[in-house]
Amino acid sequence: MNYYPVYINLRGKKAVVAGGGNVAERKALALLNAGAAVTVVSPELTKRLGYLGEKGKITHIKRQYKKGDLRNAFIVVACTSSEKTNAEIARNAKCLVNVVDTPSEGNFIAPSAVKRGPLTIAVSTEGASPAVSKAIRKELEKLYGREFAHYLRALVQMRRKAIKKIKDIKKRRKIFQDLASEEMFNILRSQGFKAAIQKAAQLFHLNP
Repeated sequence: MNYYPVYINLRGKKAVVAGGGNVAERKALALLNAGAAVTVVSPELTKRLGYLGEKGKITHIKRQYKKGDLRNAFIVVACTSSEKTNAEIARNAKCLVNVVDTPSEGNFIAPSAVKRGPLTIAVSTEGASPAVSKAIRKELEKLYGREFAHYLRALVQMRRKAIKKIKDIKKRRKIFQDLASEEMFNILRSQGFKAAIQKAAQLFHLNP
């Protein structure tokens, strides 16, 4: 099956996670981080999910899944311990639905992702080998460390200053390209964030 890669804005959207174990915890946390309004349906929860429920960060429906639980859901993740229940959820869902153990029953799969601030790199083998996706993700985590998150956040402010100060569009575009060059990435990796941002300031002729 060929999948269409896409990033979705889940801010304020209802997300339902069926299941309360470790997998459900990971899925619920990822959805929360994306700004979704998360409901978890399960008789039992992990300690962390229970804490989030007590704090009102998630809505907990303390029982087994029922059909009406998906009402108004924008996205659903089925990760209960019952294959039969997961299949039922996939059939009932009229929205985006991921079945963790048998992704072919849903209509989307969740890629293995590297998150560095505003940078997100997603890896998928379209279900051919989740282990390979995970291995590639680990390589990318080493290649794109947390310094890239700091770098990108700093560039947001510097770009705003540059757009105001540098009126020549071609000159400005050339600077932006230099900021994304292999040389700049090498500085970032070998010398760190401070050295990279100083170099960026030189290119912009701005104070970092």
